[in-house]
Amino acid sequence: MAIDVGTKAPDLELKNQHGELVKLSDFRGEKNVVLLFYPFAFTGVCTGELCALRDELPKFVNDDVQLLAVSCDSPFSLRVFAEQEGLEYPLLSDFWPHGEGSRAFGVFDEDKGCAVRGTFVIDKDGVVRWTVVNAIPDARDLNEYLTALGTL
Repeated sequence: MAIDVGTKAPDLELKNQHGELVKLSDFRGEKNVVLLFYPFAFTGVCTGELCALRDELPKFVNDDVQLLAVSCDSPFSLRVFAEQEGLEYPLLSDFWPHGEGSRAFGVFDEDKGCAVRGTFVIDKDGVVRWTVVNAIPDARDLNEYLTALGTL
């Protein structure tokens, strides 16, 4: 069960596609965060969602907002995926301990060993202000993220 709106977001500390440590708490007091969990790199729906965000990147990475995308892929896979698709925002690896970040947000599918499609809009105070969780095959609408960000 995904964490609820109004809940303080658990802190994540994961490596990005370049092996750099990224902490969710580093954005507190600075930026709102769109935290997006997705099943796997190189898959059709995931690639479509992440490329749609790439195409609208100034709306999701700017002085007020930071996009962080998380999967259980290794950082090495994420680096190749980012290079192949031109993804210039952080792709965070929840590879080891496997799915720990996804579990903290309640979006890890134990049977499949990956995250479901969960998105959390987190305000500058670190509080979850909006969320949507879709099943693995169901793409999300990024316009809903923009609407949620507009209310902050």
